[in-house]
Amino acid sequence: MPEGSPVYEPGLRWSEVDRFRPTGGSYGTPVAEGAGFKYDEATLHELMKEWSDLAKEYRDDLADARMIAVARPPGMEFASGDNAAITRQSGEALVAALEQRVAYCENMAKKYVSALGKYATADDHAKTVINQQSKGIV
Repeated sequence: MPEGSPVYEPGLRWSEVDRFRPTGGSYGTPVAEGAGFKYDEATLHELMKEWSDLAKEYRDDLADARMIAVARPPGMEFASGDNAAITRQSGEALVAALEQRVAYCENMAKKYVSALGKYATADDHAKTVINQQSKGIV
C-alpha cells in the first residue's frame, strides 16, 4: 500500500482510473489553525466544473433509466409479464440511485461555488486594505 493520500489531479476521469496510481500528497494544503484544507482559485473552479459535469452525466443517464422503469413485456405470456415487472423494479431503483447522485454532485458543486464567493470576498478585502495604505516608501 503506498504511503500518503492520493494527489488531486484536475481532469481525471474515472474511465482513466487504471492509469491512476496514488502518490504521496494531499487534497490541498492543511490549514495550521484547525481542520480543513486550502485550495487556490483555479483548483476551486476545476472542482466545481468536475462536480457539475458529473451531475450532468448522471442526469443524462436518468433518461435511459426512466425507459427501463417503464419497460413493457414483449408478449402476452406469463414469463414476459414477470420479466417486465422485475425489469421495471430494477429501473425504478436505478432512477432513485441516479437522482440521489445528481443531488449529491450538485450539492458539492454549490459548495465550491460558495467557496469561490468567499475567496473573492477575501481577495476584495485584501485589495481594499492594500489600497488604503499610503503610497511610496515610508
